[in-house]
Amino acid sequence: MASSQTLNPFDGRALRTVEPMSAVAVEQRLAAAQAAFPVWSGLALEQRGVLLRKVAAGLRARRDELQRTMTLEMGKLRGEALAEIEKSAAACGYYADHAAAYLRPQMIQTEAQRSYVLYQPIGCVLAVMPWNFPVWQVFRFLAPSLMAGNVALLKHASNVPGCADLIAAVLADAGMPAGVFDVLHIDNDQAADVLRDDRVKAVTLTGSERAGRSIAANAGDQLKKCVMELGGSDAFVVLDDADLDATVAAAVASRFDNAGQTCIAAKRFVLVDSIADAFVRRFVEAAKARVYGDPQDEATTLAPMARADLRDGLHRQVRASIDRGAKALLGCEPLAGTHAGYPASILDHVAPGMPAYEEELFGPVAAILRVKDEAEAVRVANDTTLGLGGS
Repeated sequence: MASSQTLNPFDGRALRTVEPMSAVAVEQRLAAAQAAFPVWSGLALEQRGVLLRKVAAGLRARRDELQRTMTLEMGKLRGEALAEIEKSAAACGYYADHAAAYLRPQMIQTEAQRSYVLYQPIGCVLAVMPWNFPVWQVFRFLAPSLMAGNVALLKHASNVPGCADLIAAVLADAGMPAGVFDVLHIDNDQAADVLRDDRVKAVTLTGSERAGRSIAANAGDQLKKCVMELGGSDAFVVLDDADLDATVAAAVASRFDNAGQTCIAAKRFVLVDSIADAFVRRFVEAAKARVYGDPQDEATTLAPMARADLRDGLHRQVRASIDRGAKALLGCEPLAGTHAGYPASILDHVAPGMPAYEEELFGPVAAILRVKDEAEAVRVANDTTLGLGGS
């Protein structure tokens, strides 16, 4: 079991080294979760809601500390981090307010004399969460799961250990009973062992296709429930009746916010020929306005990528696409003198067989795909094995 080191993506400075938990420490947390489940699930829904509202208040009270940790560990812009924290707090409040309606038994019509759907907690849920939204991705699953009466163990991405620990601290300070939520600083092999443990009843993952295949196979072997969100390569289709100024503004935000590291962001810009040149001119000029710099600085509008190896992998995809005929309109080279900086970049004339067409570009690179008409736009938009969204 190797240790993991977190580096500041802006300057490369070492922040923290984390050793994987021992088998004894993991066992203690599994045992605590098992003991906590009947207590937590036995609480009235209103009592769980009171605690979740306290969690929301705790997130808001510690927002500056959380923001700084997010920015240091994965490079998120200060304003984006604060918005993510508020969104997470709002989710806690929302599910505290609305869980009763979601979980209410439903009478249904069948051939039986009396049939109904009853929602019951399942037990301990293992959550394997990503670094790109290190607070929101946790609360997106955690708030509804806790309100449903489940308990949770979090294996967070290895480069955001401070975010994981702060989330645990917020829940503890809110009065969450011991064992209801805990963090596992473990590697992938240990996570597989945890998933195989009989005390873990379900797993949720947000991550790569490779991770999803591994988790799904493991969960399937154990006949455990599994919820996954994997890669996306969303199409942003622009037709000839579009308001180009409004469309370009939306395109720039969707592609370059969070340094382009968003699963459901627009990545493939599918343009009909009649407006393609006009859109591209506006898009290039608007993207040029993104200012790279220290993510803690309010003037910065383009963050570093979360890790240098991710930046290097993205650039390999860009170079391979250019080698196969794509045209670099903007950027497309790592920012010299930076640890993990990549500029707002645009590739034109992207076509099948190029990484920019076939793969997810998880960073600040937009792929332009030109088509003759609406029918071809629909076909190209659907010509992907990836999913999640579109616009």
